[in-house]
Amino acid sequence: MSESPTIERTCPETELSGVGIGQVAEVGVVARMADPPPPPSAAASQEAADVERERARQALAAVAADLRDRAAQAGGDAAEVLEAQALMAEDFSLAAAVDEGAKAGRTAARAIFEAFAGYRDALAGGGEYLAARVADLDDIRNRAIAASLGLPPPGVPELSHPYVLVATDLAPADTATLDLSKVVALVTVEGGPTSHTAILARSRGIPAMVGCAGAARLRDGDQVLVDPAHDVVVLNPEPARVSAARAAAAAAVESTGAAGAGATADGKAVALLANIGGPDDVAGALAAGAEGVGLLRTEFLYLDAERAPSVEEQEGIYRRIFTDLGDRRVVVRVLDAGADKPLAFLPVGKEPNPALGLRGIRALRAYPDILHDQLAAIARAQSGTAATVWVMAPMVGEPAESEWFVAQAQQAGLATAGVMIEVPSAALLTEEILSSAAFVSLGTNDLAQYALAADRQLGTLAHLLDPWHPAVLRLIGISAGAAARAGKPIGVCGESAADPLLACVLVGLGVGSLSMAPTALGAVRATLGRYTYDECVRMADLARTAGSAAQARAVVREAADAL
Repeated sequence: MSESPTIERTCPETELSGVGIGQVAEVGVVARMADPPPPPSAAASQEAADVERERARQALAAVAADLRDRAAQAGGDAAEVLEAQALMAEDFSLAAAVDEGAKAGRTAARAIFEAFAGYRDALAGGGEYLAARVADLDDIRNRAIAASLGLPPPGVPELSHPYVLVATDLAPADTATLDLSKVVALVTVEGGPTSHTAILARSRGIPAMVGCAGAARLRDGDQVLVDPAHDVVVLNPEPARVSAARAAAAAAVESTGAAGAGATADGKAVALLANIGGPDDVAGALAAGAEGVGLLRTEFLYLDAERAPSVEEQEGIYRRIFTDLGDRRVVVRVLDAGADKPLAFLPVGKEPNPALGLRGIRALRAYPDILHDQLAAIARAQSGTAATVWVMAPMVGEPAESEWFVAQAQQAGLATAGVMIEVPSAALLTEEILSSAAFVSLGTNDLAQYALAADRQLGTLAHLLDPWHPAVLRLIGISAGAAARAGKPIGVCGESAADPLLACVLVGLGVGSLSMAPTALGAVRATLGRYTYDECVRMADLARTAGSAAQARAVVREAADAL
């Protein structure tokens, strides 16, 4: 835990609730993110149209260049996000809209503002994935407006002492290049457990609290304790509480240093795997003690591409990953795309609710050549390496889809093919699905979204979008029971596996492997090692019979403390 300037307490301790990301608490003084520039005036420009147009284009180009510089510094998942933002800033149709605004007499700043407004509305109504990109678009807009006005870009304050960064929301450009010697924790008013802030906080190991509405009242210089394990931000924490948090943080750091295979206290093996998004993530995963890869997201090969990558292009990248993993297991999720992740070469048409539309396995069945090439590339890349390669299909909802995918994989020469359990129908039909599939892997983010009818990108629904929810845990239990009867592997590759105490519950429900952001592996390994398998089962029973996510978390924490 970092040392911060000592602030004298003048007000009583106050707790603010939110959705915690991480386990280690941090104490620090608040520094708020500067507000974005206000909407520029609609008054007519006093400059010639071509002057305003050129000013706007230079501003967008400068923003794209800055985002690419940040991507080069960040690497990994963050780099992919920032590269996607840079492509947005360079979009041809956006430039055309800005040109039209300048021709109509708008200033460069106003032309940029109005051009982005049209895109913003389209994204906001385009389904969960596209709606989640609204914050990205707003960030590009604000940076471009500032550049056109000759103002410094909105961003993270530069201070000489450690601090807790507080904002309404954070854009990828802000979170990806944070100076972790200064920023000890993140707190956002908006956002949910799958927002960019949450994802990047996990990947970089920064304690965070998202969807914390009460954080709007925090001011520069306030002293706060950010306690993600208990889903609270404590304003003006008592000295004893700060001391306890510091001691717990030190103990957590010490306990997570151990490596080795995952197991409960009585020796029941639990494979601890990493979620990765490309070849550059392998080294970090292995350094963190990953026993393999439980989720290789392959979308990085496809997003923002004008054409599908060739078999040869894919083969080279997969082979690099498989080689670097040695003889470890790697589970490759085939392309998860559709109307909520539009691809130029996979047109599925406009849908009123893309989250419930032609995505995942449904899109691949509509365009089987895309899947055929991907499976062929994976099979060719596997040849000559020592890696144990499994493949799995996303968004499977019924046995017939599993049968089709397994047949395609086997035809390509891939012997171990499974499916993801992300929708309630698949959880309820796991036994039938496993008549064809070799294994199943639970995607708890989507499973919670569909089980609870709550958009997982909305911070206002964070109390529902909680993997501790008993409804979600009962679905996991049903699926795990079916896997046990079939004698086939079942794992979790959703970020719920990164919560050490919830990891114990998942093991108690019957899950045999847990895959997560590499930064979470140490804490999960250490926590599992404190409890026997029977104790994990007891925790699971307490959690799934609770009345709410908050109650489930509370009763399990109480039981764990007692043990």
